[in-house]
Amino acid sequence: MTWTLVIVLAVGAYAFKVLGFVALGGRVLPAPLERCLALIPAALLSALVVKDTFSVGQHLQLDARAAGIAVAALAAWRRAPLILVIAVAAGTTALVRALGG
Repeated sequence: MTWTLVIVLAVGAYAFKVLGFVALGGRVLPAPLERCLALIPAALLSALVVKDTFSVGQHLQLDARAAGIAVAALAAWRRAPLILVIAVAAGTTALVRALGG
């Protein structure tokens, strides 16, 4: 990756953000659209976690990472502190890897 590409991508990202402000201005978006837009970051993050958990390269794979995510989801559902969620997920993943070879 060259610096030129990095700069072009940064300028493009900034241009998209400015375009949103210019196009929408001071207009208020409809409530259903506002609710949908508020959910986009969570959906995107969830999709990235699932993709990175269940794939290696171009192949799907079920391994220790899935166990770590499952334990993390359970801990988050039980409203454990974030640092504990991370610790139990990492610990579970390490334990499954150690036991599985």
